Amino acid sequence: MQQILDAAETLFSQHGLHGVSLGQVAKAIGVHTSLVHYYFNDKKALFDAVVERRAPVTANRRIEAMDAYEASVGGKVTLEGALHAFLDTDLDSYRTGGEAWRNYAALAAQVANTPQWGSELLNRLMDPVVIRLIALLKKAMPEMSDEDIFWGYHFVSGSLITTLARTGRIDVLSGGLCHSEDFASIKRRMATFMAGGFRAIYEQERTGTTPI
Repeated sequence: MQQILDAAETLFSQHGLHGVSLGQVAKAIGVHTSLVHYYFNDKKALFDAVVERRAPVTANRRIEAMDAYEASVGGKVTLEGALHAFLDTDLDSYRTGGEAWRNYAALAAQVANTPQWGSELLNRLMDPVVIRLIALLKKAMPEMSDEDIFWGYHFVSGSLITTLARTGRIDVLSGGLCHSEDFASIKRRMATFMAGGFRAIYEQERTGTTPI
């Protein structure tokens, strides 16, 4: 079963739901297709099982990290602290978890951008994490409107999805100066960058001006 899930995770992360067959998964681990069918009725069932294997793990880690952060500061939450708690544990999973976790990250990014593949499943598993982050952000910026906080999260999510996809685009654009696999460098910068964005949005809405 683990071999099937591992092979499927790798293939789905590279080719997406519709670019992979159960036969290809079977071939990748050297078994007959009937064995894969024994465990999974169809490809979508296998795809869902791949998503459900790691999503609850990273969800629980992130909620625990945010709970621990809030407790450690006695409820005096900051933007940077909230974002680090939300992001860092997840980024560490991909930095230290090996290629298998990186494959899951790429797959999760694809699912987030392709609703028909099963984003309903991923949303069900990950929405509690997002709601926990929103609660922290509201504590950090109580004067910021809910609308602006949700837009801020929208932009946070887009940046994170691009990071998880590991497209290699930044490698090319930077001439090798930056690498999409460098989760340590991403972790060092991402929360700070995002916190600055939240503050800029708040200031723009508060003053009614657009920064130039």
